Amino acid sequence: MANGRLGAADLSAATNTTVYEVPADNFAVVTLSVCNRDAGNRTIRVALASADTPTGAEWLEYDTELVGNGTLERSGIVMDAGKKLVVYSNSLSVSAVVYGLETSTV
Repeated sequence: MANGRLGAADLSAATNTTVYEVPADNFAVVTLSVCNRDAGNRTIRVALASADTPTGAEWLEYDTELVGNGTLERSGIVMDAGKKLVVYSNSLSVSAVVYGLETSTV
């Protein structure tokens, strides 16, 4: 069982980044924080996905504007084994952190 920070990434521009994946035989309840470290606005996407490239139905946020020096936080995300949190930014200077609780199902 893990708890606390479960994943973090400094996002590359225009690239889907898997920030966290639930290990086999576990589930997780997490919060995702996406931080724009620049004064300019950014466009971000967030998916709860089965693969590193999300399908259309897996996006939680899509082309959401993140204001300069702003933060988007989503809490209470329940994930089963193998699910991934995938985050995208149209530009640099955006970081994503996943924190929460991971629990064994066996």
